[in-house]
Amino acid sequence: MKASVLSSLIASITSLAFAGAQAPPEDGKLRIICFGAHPDDCEIQAGGVAAMWAAKGHHVKLVSVTNGDIGHWREAGGPLAQRRKAEAQKADEILGVTSEVLDIHDGELLPTIENRRTITRLIREWKADLVLGPRPNDYHPDHRYTGVLVQDAAYMVTVPFFCPDVPYLKNNPVFMYYPDIFQKPNPFQPDVAVSIDGVINKKLDALDALESQFYEGGANGSPEFVPTDPAKQTERHRQVRSGFEQRNAGQAKRFQSKLADFYGLDKAGSVRYAEAFEICEYGKRPNSEELKRLFPFFGE
Repeated sequence: MKASVLSSLIASITSLAFAGAQAPPEDGKLRIICFGAHPDDCEIQAGGVAAMWAAKGHHVKLVSVTNGDIGHWREAGGPLAQRRKAEAQKADEILGVTSEVLDIHDGELLPTIENRRTITRLIREWKADLVLGPRPNDYHPDHRYTGVLVQDAAYMVTVPFFCPDVPYLKNNPVFMYYPDIFQKPNPFQPDVAVSIDGVINKKLDALDALESQFYEGGANGSPEFVPTDPAKQTERHRQVRSGFEQRNAGQAKRFQSKLADFYGLDKAGSVRYAEAFEICEYGKRPNSEELKRLFPFFGE
């Protein structure tokens, strides 16, 4: 079979697959798509703002780029992938957002042309105004390559003859990064920070649903993480929930000066929990007014 014929066949098959994907309605609301490497990353990094957008009627989709099929100390393969997909769907239902888990093996994600096309199609299909993802200098290869793939899509979503089976975007979305602690080659620098005080319990409830990763410890867990004594089980759940509460409290302290830019100094000092994001240079470059439009939370 000639290469051109094969390419056309692949494009046709892919087009049919994406034609069945449900895009949000044309209702004037924001369209946000978040990418994470595994079925928990988006929820950790952006679960608060996702819930806040959803509460205002905006359209939010959380995408796990791998299926998480080696992310447990006891389970692996298809059964674990199905379990983690179900956990992510439950968590995302709590947040009030759309969920999708791609069927790519955990630990094997690469920045291939095929994966670039997949990410590009997902962004186009969602007709995104805002795209969130990890920075490409993370400790985990899946995190790094998710960041690379999202970066690579930041221009390709506007190119008509790249993935011509899905209509290209005439307006490039804003692309932004999640925070991390890595300093080289450059540290995370927040451009927007958001108080999630009003939805912290909803976010913690969503993270509670990801039991394989947090309660059971994921790939680095052990039987010690799953006590049989009911009292110890309750304490284990309390510890996990408290850990994530402290994580988001730490974000509020770390990004207090950026919170002040959006809420004012007095109100920023009273924010207990926060999430923050950095603008990627590869997409649309928003000004402060555009950021306030994309994050419509600061007058509340």
